[in-house]
Amino acid sequence: MASPEPALLAFDTSGPHIAGAVLHGAVVVAERFEPMKRGQAENLMPILESLLSQAGLAWQDLTALGVGIGPGNFTGIRISVSAARALALGLGIPAVGVSSFELAREAESGTVLLPAPRDMAYAQDFAAGAPSGPPRLVARTGDLPESVPQLPHRLVTRAATLLARAQGPVPRPAPLYVKAPDAAPARDAPPEIVE
Repeated sequence: MASPEPALLAFDTSGPHIAGAVLHGAVVVAERFEPMKRGQAENLMPILESLLSQAGLAWQDLTALGVGIGPGNFTGIRISVSAARALALGLGIPAVGVSSFELAREAESGTVLLPAPRDMAYAQDFAAGAPSGPPRLVARTGDLPESVPQLPHRLVTRAATLLARAQGPVPRPAPLYVKAPDAAPARDAPPEIVE
C-alpha cells in the first residue's frame, strides 16, 4: 500500500527490551514493548515486521526511521543502530538517532538520570531543551525507573520532531556510549605464524 503521508518506524534495543512504534501521518498507529534480556538480534526484525503489518504498511511505504542510540546495553545499542543504518541505506530513507536522555527528559532544564550497571547512573544535563554538557557516569542515589514510560510512543514522536527540525541531510545514527565497554583486548601475545 503506497502512502502519500509520512510513515516513520522507530525502535530501540538499548535495554533489556525491544520497543518499537509506527507513526503514520501524525498518528501513532502501532506500538509494542517486549521485555527481553536476551534475543534482541533474533527478534528485532520479526517484531518490526509485525508492527508494519499492524499499521497496514510495507517497508517501501516508510519515509524515515528513528532509533534509540542509548546509553544502555553496549550490544543492544549496536543491534538497533546497525539495523537502522542498514535499513535506511537499503530503503533509501533517512534515519535519526534519539538518545534515552531525550526520551526520559520531563523538563527543558535540569539533569536526567538513567539506570546504569553496578549501582551507577548515566547523567545528562539539559538547559533550554538542549544538552549542556557531555553525558557522564555518576553514583546512583535512590531508585530510578528501569525504562522510560511510554517508550515506543515517545521514541517515534521524538524521532519525527527531530526529522522535522532537521536542516539539510540527517546525520547517520551513532551509538551513544557513556562508558567504555567492559571487554578488553587479549593480553596474551598473538600466536606465532609458522611457515
